[in-house]
Amino acid sequence: MRIAKVLVFLILATTATIALAQDVKKDYDHRANFSNYHTFMWIKGPNPTNPLFKDRIMDAVNAQLEAKGLRLVTGHADLGVSANTATKEQHTLTSFYDTFPGGWGWHRHWGGPVTAVVETYEVGTLVVDLFDTETKQVVWWGSASDTISNKPEKNEKHLNEAVEKMFKDFPPKSERLSN
Repeated sequence: MRIAKVLVFLILATTATIALAQDVKKDYDHRANFSNYHTFMWIKGPNPTNPLFKDRIMDAVNAQLEAKGLRLVTGHADLGVSANTATKEQHTLTSFYDTFPGGWGWHRHWGGPVTAVVETYEVGTLVVDLFDTETKQVVWWGSASDTISNKPEKNEKHLNEAVEKMFKDFPPKSERLSN
């Protein structure tokens, strides 16, 4: 009986440690009117180390956005989705978007000039950005650490939990609507 109690305690402690290790952050442009967004398309898919995981990431994001009432289209969408995985320690987001053609902008200083923002993303972090396709500026950003590992059996569970947490309060309430 004592061994069973110890095993239960260890399982609970391990589960709590894993849940706490996954850090989900999100931010958005408080001036964006999210009620204007009805469709989305992928403008840059993730490039994880495991090529099979690319579709899993895209499917998880698609499921969350579709559950929020958005529709996936192949062109002329209201929102553009970009996802990135940190497969090595990343020190700046600028490198994520160097290959974007024609004026797509990323900055977390909503409404300010585009600047280089230095952030460190540890190995295993998933970053998702939603761009307004008309302005080509990010209107929503989310990141989840400890999401992608080199152990495929852990990836799918961690991914689904992380993306669900990331989009839990999406779409954010627009300040324009409350004023």
